Amino acid sequence: MKSMEDEQIMRDVRAGEVGKLETLFDRHSRALLHYFLHLTGNRAVSEDMVQEVFFRILKYRHTYQSESTFRAWMFQIARNVHIDHTGRHKAEVAMPEDPSGFSSSEVAPDRLAQNKQEAALLHRALAALPEDKREVLIMSRFLDLKYEEIATVLKCEVGTVKVRVYRALRELGDRFFALRGERAAT
Repeated sequence: MKSMEDEQIMRDVRAGEVGKLETLFDRHSRALLHYFLHLTGNRAVSEDMVQEVFFRILKYRHTYQSESTFRAWMFQIARNVHIDHTGRHKAEVAMPEDPSGFSSSEVAPDRLAQNKQEAALLHRALAALPEDKREVLIMSRFLDLKYEEIATVLKCEVGTVKVRVYRALRELGDRFFALRGERAAT
């Protein structure tokens, strides 16, 4: 299982086999890039932040504890990198114009235009969410982190994560339907 293997690789990195960090980078840099892209909307900044995460993993490898999953620990670092960046650059989030990252799989040609429009509206609704709600949705829905991992990253209880995801989804739905000019189903 990849997760167990990640923990072993990180234990090896912690023990001084820093060359093994490349394997973790290969496995997780794409997910981190998507995480940062959804938060910042800026590819160059997101790529820099991914590099910073792995720099910090290397720098703070001695703090890694095997009790939590590597992914949860990595996203804690990623969250701190984002918080540090946001503190230095107090700017409005400018989400990328291309919402293609929000939709996947092939679509029949007759539905393509409608799906693109809905994806753009969903993209706008997500960008309009407060950062804490956007972040929890990105972790749970786009990165497929388990609630336990999100709880570790956010340093809260699993029940709290579930409530936050529910509220964020609810607000996302409200914003989406408002953009479509419809009333959200309650």
